[in-house]
Amino acid sequence: MNPDALRGHMDALLLSVLEGEPLHGYAIIEALQERSGGALSVPTGTVYPALRRLERVGYLSSEWATVGGRKRRTYRLTASGRSQLAGERSAWREFASVIGNVLRAEVSATS
Repeated sequence: MNPDALRGHMDALLLSVLEGEPLHGYAIIEALQERSGGALSVPTGTVYPALRRLERVGYLSSEWATVGGRKRRTYRLTASGRSQLAGERSAWREFASVIGNVLRAEVSATS
């Protein structure tokens, strides 16, 4: 998948992956790959800065946890993050509908 296609959608993707349970960074990357059927391969250099930014604005909280015997930072969706995710989903549905309408539209010839 073209990495430019993800531009502007990374926040929604990350918030969505964290909706069900807290995860550490690598598990978030794996969840994105799994949910996308392998189409999304997001580099750590994209994910970790986005997670830190989402935490700074209050959509995520994090804490250190031991996962598989290793100490990892685990991210959790906050109430504010849930609200933001709902807004992101609504905006996505509207965007997808508009683009879908344009792509489906048939041009009729007028004389």
